[in-house]
Amino acid sequence: MVVNGHGGNYVLSNVVQQANVGQRRMSLFPRSEDWTDARRAARVVTSNHEDMHGGEAETSILLATSAEVVRPSYRNADFTADERRHLLTLGVGGYSKSGIIGRPSLATAEKGRLLLESFAVQFKHHLTLLPS
Repeated sequence: MVVNGHGGNYVLSNVVQQANVGQRRMSLFPRSEDWTDARRAARVVTSNHEDMHGGEAETSILLATSAEVVRPSYRNADFTADERRHLLTLGVGGYSKSGIIGRPSLATAEKGRLLLESFAVQFKHHLTLLPS
């Protein structure tokens, strides 16, 4: 199991896909679809695309697990940049001076707890796809 701690890691997706060509032996978690399912389960308002970096979902997880690292200013840090055609070239900094692309003001510890619960269930399913 490859656990992707950085969403959108294209290299890991390709590595896992190529590793499975001859036989199934790797899974990558979480994938975009896993994030979508977890967002739905946690009643997160924003989409994967809208809430890309430091937004509602990520801030909710931090509030649930390490609230002391979240600055109170998260409530006023929303920044949207839905058109990011050149993200791979410009990086997040090309679209957001603060590094936030999303709506952290919508974050709650409860949403974070529900996101993590959903990921735990989904992770177990990913494990069933691998040979024992």
